[in-house]
Amino acid sequence: MKAVSNQQSAAGIIYHTIFTLMISIFILTISTNNASAELSMKANHDDIKIDFFYHGSTVSVAGEADAGTDLIIKIASPEGHEVLKQKGKVAGFLWMNTGTLNFEKTPNLYSIYSTKDIDAILGADDMDKYVIGYPALSRHVEIAPVSNEDERTKWFNEFVKYKESSNLYKASSGKILISEKDGRQSYYILTSWPYQAPPGDYLVTIYSVKDKKIIEQKEAKVLVEQVGIIKTLAGMAKNNGALYGLLSIAAALGAGFGVGLVFRKGGGAH
Repeated sequence: MKAVSNQQSAAGIIYHTIFTLMISIFILTISTNNASAELSMKANHDDIKIDFFYHGSTVSVAGEADAGTDLIIKIASPEGHEVLKQKGKVAGFLWMNTGTLNFEKTPNLYSIYSTKDIDAILGADDMDKYVIGYPALSRHVEIAPVSNEDERTKWFNEFVKYKESSNLYKASSGKILISEKDGRQSYYILTSWPYQAPPGDYLVTIYSVKDKKIIEQKEAKVLVEQVGIIKTLAGMAKNNGALYGLLSIAAALGAGFGVGLVFRKGGGAH
């Protein structure tokens, strides 16, 4: 009986050892797979300060992704409401405001960068789900009043033209620099940050794409804030309009007086 008991004990130890080994291998395999699929991102500029000499900035986005995946970077502000004035001829010869167009769910800033053309690497379902690309943004934005789809498309295209001319909307492909090593790829892009973008929180998102599906994404925030005298003047204009108006008049008078002095001096020299 003792020999049988020892044999059962030994079998139990072997079974326990094998079971523990299999669990360890399983956990190690999962960990390894997760590590290889990990997407990383870092935006170099997470706090842009608007001071007296501010005229825009730059933001670089860099990180690593699995080799063989395509990448899409989206930089966008929170969605909001925008209004555009319609102009048209009145009485056959007068160009005047003839109406107002309301755009809802529109980001004030919207930039898309991708390793290849969006249409070639991402399916329509994910484009719409993550609002990637102008066609997806067109379907996402609400425009009123419009009488039909053609009119809606026309005004959305005009809206994008207006935003692009203000450097607030941008879409391009092939500008993300890629280098591969040991089954991983490093990416980098340097983007210009327009001075027209108002203070606020912005979101930078990197999407890893494979087989026309987004398989992973990472996010980072960029804060744009006013500082120094710009912040003081903006706060005064918002909270104390009368004082801001008096200071503006005093500044204009001082500038005019200074220009007058310069011209008088110039006239005397001749």
